[in-house]
Amino acid sequence: MKSPKLILVGAGPGDPELITLKAINALREADVILYDKLVNLSLLDYCHPLCEKIFVGKEGHKPGISQDGINYLIVEKAYQKGTVVRLKGGDPFIFGRGGEETRFARQRGVETIFVPGISSFQTLGINDIPLTDRQYADGFWVITGHKSDGSLSKDIELAAQSNSTLVILMGMSKISLIQKLMLQNGAGAKPFSIIANATFENQRIIKGTIENMEYLVLRNNIKNPAVIVIGEVVNSLNLPEKLSELMLQENVY
Repeated sequence: MKSPKLILVGAGPGDPELITLKAINALREADVILYDKLVNLSLLDYCHPLCEKIFVGKEGHKPGISQDGINYLIVEKAYQKGTVVRLKGGDPFIFGRGGEETRFARQRGVETIFVPGISSFQTLGINDIPLTDRQYADGFWVITGHKSDGSLSKDIELAAQSNSTLVILMGMSKISLIQKLMLQNGAGAKPFSIIANATFENQRIIKGTIENMEYLVLRNNIKNPAVIVIGEVVNSLNLPEKLSELMLQENVY
């Protein structure tokens, strides 16, 4: 019999080319794969023909398999068949409940291995938004917009007062509260961008300032999955229509 093993794998943000080689090797090894909604289905082509594929994704606030159900299923399949790959969008240890699944499996004698993935917040650069820039941001915050109790994290208010980039994941249902909180902290003129379905073919992106954030979201019907980024880095790579005199003098083109 095979030893029970869980490989927790980050599938990346959506583009199948953004998965790691180590993750692909794990998929090839899998006897069972439990995969989420945001996983690009083309990644399942790496599995061997006898691999059992089980969809355990949840869509928004709609009913689906519970987290407890997923935890028990991981352990059950690991003891039944051997190697279980838990394939989760982005990085499982960044608001992905990967820690809960790993603890549950370890407590029941299942060996666990973690393979990190590219998180959705790391797709900003693909859309010309650097997370940090020495001229514009001292660092960055990555905060969930949806705590387990349904409230908005108080850290957002702290981030609003800092000189760092603020990234909010899973925050579209709280967009009105986010805007209100930022306005209360004098950040109405700060630029923001929201990237929906980052790296997928149906990706959409909007930009503006905090004062018109909710209006632009409603006007463009932007919904989850989406990444909200707030800070001067949003426009830091934008060049003026004409090259500056300094650039011309230095022959920089």
